[in-house]
Amino acid sequence: MTHVLQNVVFPLDHDPDLLPLYADPETWSIIDGKPVRVSNRAQIGNILGRHRARIGSGRRVSLGTYFNAFPASYWQHWTSVRKIRLTVRTTGPATILVYRSNGSGVQQRVDTREVAGEATTHFDLSLTQYSDGGWIWFDVAADETHAVLEGAEWTTEHAPQRTGKASLGITTFNKPDYCVDTLQALAASPDALEFVDRIFLVDQGTQSVADQEGYADVAAELGETLHVIRQPNLGGSGGFARAMVETLERPDSDFVQLLDDDVRLEPESLRRSIVFGQYATKPILVGGHMFDLLDRPKLHGWAEVVDESPFMWRNLYQEEMPHDFGASNLRQSTLLHMRMDADYNGWWMCLIPLDAIRQVGLSLPAFIKWDDAEFCLRAGEAGFPTVSMPGVALWHISWVNKDDSIDWQAYFHARNRIVAGLLHSNAPRGGRLIRHSRRVDLKHLMMMQYYPVELRARALRDVLSGPGHMVPKLAKAMPEARALAAEYPETTVHRDPSAVLHSRRGRQVFKRSRRHEYDSPRGLRLIRFTFVTLIAHWLHKPNPANVEQPEVEFGKDDAHWWRVPAFDSALVSAADGSGKNIYTRDRRKYRRMLRESLRLHRELRRRWPELQKQYRQALPDLVSPASWRRIFEEKA
Repeated sequence: MTHVLQNVVFPLDHDPDLLPLYADPETWSIIDGKPVRVSNRAQIGNILGRHRARIGSGRRVSLGTYFNAFPASYWQHWTSVRKIRLTVRTTGPATILVYRSNGSGVQQRVDTREVAGEATTHFDLSLTQYSDGGWIWFDVAADETHAVLEGAEWTTEHAPQRTGKASLGITTFNKPDYCVDTLQALAASPDALEFVDRIFLVDQGTQSVADQEGYADVAAELGETLHVIRQPNLGGSGGFARAMVETLERPDSDFVQLLDDDVRLEPESLRRSIVFGQYATKPILVGGHMFDLLDRPKLHGWAEVVDESPFMWRNLYQEEMPHDFGASNLRQSTLLHMRMDADYNGWWMCLIPLDAIRQVGLSLPAFIKWDDAEFCLRAGEAGFPTVSMPGVALWHISWVNKDDSIDWQAYFHARNRIVAGLLHSNAPRGGRLIRHSRRVDLKHLMMMQYYPVELRARALRDVLSGPGHMVPKLAKAMPEARALAAEYPETTVHRDPSAVLHSRRGRQVFKRSRRHEYDSPRGLRLIRFTFVTLIAHWLHKPNPANVEQPEVEFGKDDAHWWRVPAFDSALVSAADGSGKNIYTRDRRKYRRMLRESLRLHRELRRRWPELQKQYRQALPDLVSPASWRRIFEEKA
């Protein structure tokens, strides 16, 4: 029996920005060690359908792209499949060239065929030389007339390890338009729906998805596959836990596929993740990558890890992200040919086997932040690794125009990171986690950002109170954090066009060199700067004139912790550019918060072993289906 592992697909939208992710009809060269586009004749008009594309006479199109190359190394490493077949259907005179790469990105020719008329061409390939990395792909070169790629797929005769479907869990809060778009994309993709048991849409907002235009039609089209669940806002962790609970009751589901609400889905990615999960030699979590919804060729999330000592998340190759496929496509990007192993994957898209949920439990009742990382770490410790799978991705609003470290989410960043560290860090007393957390407070205080420091203090006090606070705080922590903002004027974003704000001394502009993007202090200079700044803010009151009117103005990219503290007040652009925040030095708040931060971190360090024992003992109950069912019943 033939099983389709991966279809060759083209973009659903008629969007030129998406083309580099699917097809590469351009000519590239390497100049000074960097990829350079020699000719650019990419035309979205040559995309004839979901599976069809025209290759102009005398032109060559490569399918060595993110969505259409075959990630051979991942299939060799995580599955027992060793023989695959590439089938290419064409019309017109053309040459089909098959290539492979290794983990270093070195390209090698595998096979070549000349075809004419209506042709179906097969290439039998082995997955035996891709231990460190590598892809397989093909190019189509047209002769004197146009050729058409009618379709192509990667298949195997090898049977999967498991055959159960996946139920989808979509958690939403007031994103009904995005949700309807996702449902419509799924309804229009029978290839993907074939692997879907149920779609659990967990609606936690005040704007019902069922009231959104287009919902009634797509709900009728999906029929009993779609199940909408209304519940209070319990955050991403509460919504995804609900999807997990519901999927555990589905005998035809082997997996739950978690999806965020504000995304644009590539349905073929959904299909690929489930198929890969079915073929894995042991149950694994299959993570999808994240592209920027507002800058579509840019990839932000690939192979995310948690560093042990500071216990902080990052991309495995943080300095290489985001990767812009519009500037450097897959064939030109050496790093992307390496097989990268991950610790966790964001729950914008993550396939979880029910075997893992049955063994390790559901999501931590964390509301948002770190629930995905903590679950993946917990699953990994139990023998269910996370695979960050190339060719499996969606588009999500990125963090480029956000700074949730200074809004109400600061509470969850701090609390959930520390809780996850207590649960999973093996470093003595959390390694550098406590020192790093204290340093975050100091930076906020020097920046005159008192609101996030107050939230972080609340977070530490809750952690110190023990694991019993987490369930009662699940529905209360977010509204309490948001209500607190009213006490902190710096949280107000000034947008009134009739009252444009200006600073006394004008905008501060800083020169950036190619060698040093920032001028942050280091070494002895950093120690001296921190000491002098902390003492200065402790001793000196701000100039009343600078309290009445901001002293200086900063662009968001220039407002760093080593620049802003030199002034009594600052006008700083909001992350999304919609307005400005005013930061003003307040000696009383500064003194109080600095003392409290030092005290709380000192207590956390002293009590770390005791707290670690408490949280680890409480974890099985916190994440159990029975505990979550009680929460859902109480909040119903």
